Amino acid sequence: MANFWEEKTLSQMDNKEWESLCDGCGKCCLNKIIDDDTEALHFTNVACHLLHTKSCRCKKYDQRFKLVKDCVKVSLDDIDQFHWLPASCAYRLLVEGKPLPVWHPLITGSQSAMHKGGFSIRGKTISETAINLDNLEDYIAIWPAE
Repeated sequence: MANFWEEKTLSQMDNKEWESLCDGCGKCCLNKIIDDDTEALHFTNVACHLLHTKSCRCKKYDQRFKLVKDCVKVSLDDIDQFHWLPASCAYRLLVEGKPLPVWHPLITGSQSAMHKGGFSIRGKTISETAINLDNLEDYIAIWPAE
């Protein structure tokens, strides 16, 4: 029997299935910079202040939109904007017709393979409260986009 993400489109998934696609890597919670000249998106190693950097989950998930003015909801309404998500993100991969990575928690049954393989933000970030956000360009990182 095929897995739900192989049988259904994103629009056919129920909320539980949709939420389970998130691997919990935390990369979408990193501050990003858009180059004014080229419109290229650059990830930084600076994490949202609500991101728990060990679990790689939002500390206030249910309140995130009230607490973080520029928090972006990953939804079908913005499917054409999924390019801002990291290349390893299940939502982006499925939109692009690609399979989930072998380390994805839906395949392995836990998040440990993702963390052990270095595919999450664990141990790689600093909080946005620890820096001057006017200098965010000093924190551009290549690894989140991989």
